[in-house]
Amino acid sequence: MDALFAGLKVIDAASFLAGPCAATILADYGADVVKVEPLIGDRHRSIAAGHPADWSWQLTDRSKRGLALDITTPEGYAVLIEMIAQADVFLVNFSAGQLKKHNLEWATLQKINPRLVFAQISAYGLEGPDADKKAFDLTGWFARTGILDMMHEKDVPPTLPAGGVGDHATSMTLYAGILTALIRRDQTGEGSMVSTSLVACGAWANGLNLQGVIAGVDGAARRDQEGWSNPIQNVFTTRDGRHMLIAVQNIIRDFPKLAKVLEKPEWLEDESMQPAKPLFKNRFEARQRITDAFAQLDADELCRRLDEVGIVSSLVHKNAEVIEDEQLLANGVIVPFDSGKPGCDKTFATPFQLSSESQQAPRPAPELGQHSREILSEFGLDSTRVDALIDAGIVGSE
Repeated sequence: MDALFAGLKVIDAASFLAGPCAATILADYGADVVKVEPLIGDRHRSIAAGHPADWSWQLTDRSKRGLALDITTPEGYAVLIEMIAQADVFLVNFSAGQLKKHNLEWATLQKINPRLVFAQISAYGLEGPDADKKAFDLTGWFARTGILDMMHEKDVPPTLPAGGVGDHATSMTLYAGILTALIRRDQTGEGSMVSTSLVACGAWANGLNLQGVIAGVDGAARRDQEGWSNPIQNVFTTRDGRHMLIAVQNIIRDFPKLAKVLEKPEWLEDESMQPAKPLFKNRFEARQRITDAFAQLDADELCRRLDEVGIVSSLVHKNAEVIEDEQLLANGVIVPFDSGKPGCDKTFATPFQLSSESQQAPRPAPELGQHSREILSEFGLDSTRVDALIDAGIVGSE
């Protein structure tokens, strides 16, 4: 039986993470994805800083074939257009100005291939004063959308977030848009332009808090003035130096359980510690008392006790622990990867599973220009023309 997306021709001309990750999901379910890079290579290749495993490239661009092509030249642009005319999906992460500069606007591509799904991702969208402003997920997804405003203590600046988090979340949105457009194409025979941005996806991710602001409930502003209102829902340090995140929404139900876990039955008789109003009123003192109690117990014992009483919590796992997590391994979150690179023998699967469709085993990400000749041949370019393009420095090939 063929893979779900077998025969789907995808041209991934996006760079770095968010756009290419959407194409990787298509490849995981069998699409033929061609990675188009400039002759100097996608700058994303430099993230691994010379590490022999080029780990980030392997994750983001696995299971694709590689074509090195200079689309800024008339000859290179002509090749790209010939490929787009035969493709099902074309991905870029160009801004509005870059689309115009490279003559890749939807009005142009639609005439070339009316069935094309043109997937475009940008920092801040295609309209407005910041349509051509550059961003990474740190700025466009975390900072611009208020997520960082929610991630700090009173009178303490936000902590620099982990890179790539917003990119990977955004890639799922682009993938969903591509699938929506393909369904529409099946129904109408017509292609579509699918567009999203880091800021759109970040605002959606922060929607619970932003919708509150619209309703007049600005939790971040209130915390800036008053500090955290819930002294229990926080990160606490254990005796052995680990960190525990406690997520308690129902204070009245769960506070007695927490007092039991921390061996503090006297809190149940303490007027200043009674849920919910006294506890909120005395939240700074209460939080310190809870903090001190956590510091008297080791993480393993706390995890066991919290699970026993049903308090939602988690040890803050170190990254080195995550990649060996039995739960992730048992559920196929982490899968074997025959990348051929040292230290890169497993990777992360696309984060959804179909009961009737298996993901394809991941294949190594391409070297720069590794498949240029075979790709161009498949798209109808004869060997004489390909040789001329290579000699002219318009196509790169191994």
